[in-house]
Amino acid sequence: MVPVREPGAPNSPGAPGGPAALPPRRSVLKSAFAVGLAACLPSALAACTGGDRPETLIVAGGEPGGFYLEFSTLLAAALERHGVANQARPLATGGSLDNIAELRAGRAAFAVALADAATDQPGGDTAEISAVGKVYENYVHCVVRKDSGIRDISGLAGRRVAVGQPGSGTSLTTPRLFEAAGIATSEGAAAPPAGTAAVENLGLNDGIAALKAERVDALFWSGGVPTAAIAAAQQEVGLALLDLSGLLPELRRRYGGIYDRVLIPEGSYPGVPAVWTVGAPNLLLCRRDLDNATVERTVQLLVHSAAELIPQSSLGVQFLSAESLINTAGVPLHPAAADAYRALHG
Repeated sequence: MVPVREPGAPNSPGAPGGPAALPPRRSVLKSAFAVGLAACLPSALAACTGGDRPETLIVAGGEPGGFYLEFSTLLAAALERHGVANQARPLATGGSLDNIAELRAGRAAFAVALADAATDQPGGDTAEISAVGKVYENYVHCVVRKDSGIRDISGLAGRRVAVGQPGSGTSLTTPRLFEAAGIATSEGAAAPPAGTAAVENLGLNDGIAALKAERVDALFWSGGVPTAAIAAAQQEVGLALLDLSGLLPELRRRYGGIYDRVLIPEGSYPGVPAVWTVGAPNLLLCRRDLDNATVERTVQLLVHSAAELIPQSSLGVQFLSAESLINTAGVPLHPAAADAYRALHG
């Protein structure tokens, strides 16, 4: 989907403050603008032969039921189908932090990760990591049961909250949200002290199970819209989403402009009204030493074959045009990717 941002933010729609009409699936990716840009690139994919491509490429993804693993599975299939590699396969992981670790260790050639995770490296060291492009917007979900009585993030004080699996981008973002809200957290507290949320490191599927069983009162998840596992849970138990956008001024004061105000449109989840939340760019990353030809061919795949990279559970992926692909939130582009995008712009 085209992300709806706060007025004045990049790519903001014309009607500020209210829900925007949801574009048809794949319509953005098939826009004349994207097609025109794609035509500017020579087709290196067509010229790819078995002798000058990697034998195997691994794409580090995420948890089953989440957008990361769906996207990574489609990307791996496209890399193989279009001859970028002889073989390509996705890797199930805990999420962004695990994916970056897989890149650093050389066990993956590509990875999807949140921009805040990519820039939050020890000592600020991103030297081994480069961006291939910004592929879509991530939406932070704070999911509660509709009958919980919780109406905003302040209502999580005194509650038990699932905050993401270790190794996930959610596990990095959620503590920042609590800090911005002025809510202390404690781990493993059966009865959290007043003003404190008891947090558990549960991933998407375990967190949903705990929420349905009322073992936790809220679940944080950072992913695409809709997230398939949350949509399925909504069919079994009434769920609601909390508005997190009021935390943005403090988040930006602490962490700069990584985070945006974005809208989860009405209809994304059955019976759930539109809600503003916090968004962060999601990046396709690679090692800086990945060969130039593979990176260039992957850029061309993102531009030429974008319509093949939309998970069926998604209402649409909003980026994958040269203008937005290069907006990598301070993570430097791989030199071959930068050259490919420069060719698009003339």
